[in-house]
Amino acid sequence: MNEYPLFALSEEHVEIRRAIREISDAKIAPYAAAVDEEVRYPQEAHDALVETDFYAPHVPEAYGGVGADALATVLVIEEIARADVSASLIPAVNKLGSLPVQIGGSEELKKKYLGALARGEGGFSYCLSEPDAGSDAAAQKTRAVRAGSGPDAGWILNGTKRWITNAGVSEYYTVLAVTDPDKRSKGISAFVVEKSDPGVSFGAPEKKLGIKGSPTREVYFDNVRLPADRIIGEEGKGFEYAMRTLDHTRVTIAAQAVGVAQGALDYALGYVKERKQFGKAIAEFQGIEFMLADMGMRIEAARQLTYAAAGRSERGDADLTFFGAAAKAFASDVAMEVTTNAVQLLGGYGFTRDYPVERMMRDAKITQIYEGTNQVQRIVMARQLLAGVQSQI
Repeated sequence: MNEYPLFALSEEHVEIRRAIREISDAKIAPYAAAVDEEVRYPQEAHDALVETDFYAPHVPEAYGGVGADALATVLVIEEIARADVSASLIPAVNKLGSLPVQIGGSEELKKKYLGALARGEGGFSYCLSEPDAGSDAAAQKTRAVRAGSGPDAGWILNGTKRWITNAGVSEYYTVLAVTDPDKRSKGISAFVVEKSDPGVSFGAPEKKLGIKGSPTREVYFDNVRLPADRIIGEEGKGFEYAMRTLDHTRVTIAAQAVGVAQGALDYALGYVKERKQFGKAIAEFQGIEFMLADMGMRIEAARQLTYAAAGRSERGDADLTFFGAAAKAFASDVAMEVTTNAVQLLGGYGFTRDYPVERMMRDAKITQIYEGTNQVQRIVMARQLLAGVQSQI
């Protein structure tokens, strides 16, 4: 069991932060503005992450990965998001898409698909939401029916998934589908679908406010035939795997939020030291100092909550659901506030695309929405509190 020391990173985690920051500064940040402006996938970041084993760091060593723990994965995503939130979705979505396989999949499924992911042979997306099933994920309509009888019978998949991150780029997809419509959430199963499977197609990329470098598209399944071994775990357990996955991956969204907030503060600090008004740097004005202090304080509070949640994710603690929701909601609210204040600190310059803080503000907004809106996170937290699950420290 891994134990994280309170209030300090281990030497190994400090080294991971240093390494990924160097990569982010050298090979990701220089392309972030162009990726956003040209609305294109951050291929430079993709290539750099594959080359340095940060593409899917969470994959266990048993399946060819580096076996980074939850905190190390959080550090990777945080540092990439500090440079470019779109690029940070590469390791984040690879974890989101593949974690159901890691949680419930057979050894054969893990070796095949986690191994391919670790080798950088294709990304892994997560197909849960539908046009009429967002927060109410159990109301989905995508169906998988048996193609024959007996234990070796495959499946035929039909339906539509919406808001799928990195759709069309990823080679592999965890897809939730109804296999027994009479059982609601207990009648949902999970499958691995490959981009090359006949009957798989994609909609046009969504025209988004932010994270423009990460394609978001609908995914269509038209009589997609899947072999029997593509089901993840047991039939009817898909929704359980999906919810357990989100408990862990909400922590990675919190890491994104912390990263983009830190990037905005870093830029704003440099600006206010150089910008002069009334004969002195605006950093010397008390009103500016108070804004900076609040920004730094809130970021650090979000960071510590996120790291605490990462520790619980690694250990599988009973209060992970509360901490994952809390970290995601708090950190994303902080990111929105901090990036908006960074725009304010730059004044008119902050409102232009010549400076990165307006992109950071646009990118930050999605962290309050995806993997469960912050309103849903508060419902989750309240129910955990009422159930007495929150740890007593």
